[in-house]
Amino acid sequence: MVMKEFTPAGDPVRSVTFADDVTNPWHTIQLTSGQFVVCHGGLEDPLHRICRLDVEGRVVQTFGGPPGSADPLQLNVPWHMAADDQEFIFLADHDNRRVVLLSPKLEYIRQVVSRDRLQWDPHRLCVDALKRRLYVVENEWKDGEFAAGRVVVYNI
Repeated sequence: MVMKEFTPAGDPVRSVTFADDVTNPWHTIQLTSGQFVVCHGGLEDPLHRICRLDVEGRVVQTFGGPPGSADPLQLNVPWHMAADDQEFIFLADHDNRRVVLLSPKLEYIRQVVSRDRLQWDPHRLCVDALKRRLYVVENEWKDGEFAAGRVVVYNI
């Protein structure tokens, strides 16, 4: 898998080839160190995880593994991320319908938003570090299309 970076004007900056076991990436963010964090894993993929990659695309740290929901350390379609100013990662664990908080070293800290606090599946996240708020976009998928959605705000 190749990630391409562009300037705001759309000019190419560089391409980064991800490690072979990073399949079906959903979202990538670049940290202040220049490293990347990517969440990946589709329904049929053997790994559902979040990875810290060096600037060359090599895996440095991971969280997750085989998909599941029996254990808080398992992910099931990690979909979208947001990082705060200290590089703590908020991760939308789509099919487990929750948001988890990971340390900058991708260590599990806690569940920030549980499935009983969400009406539908979490799709997008945004962190306002100054106001200490987490914005979660959740959407209902019905009959093969998005049927409803909303933004929910949590104090963090």
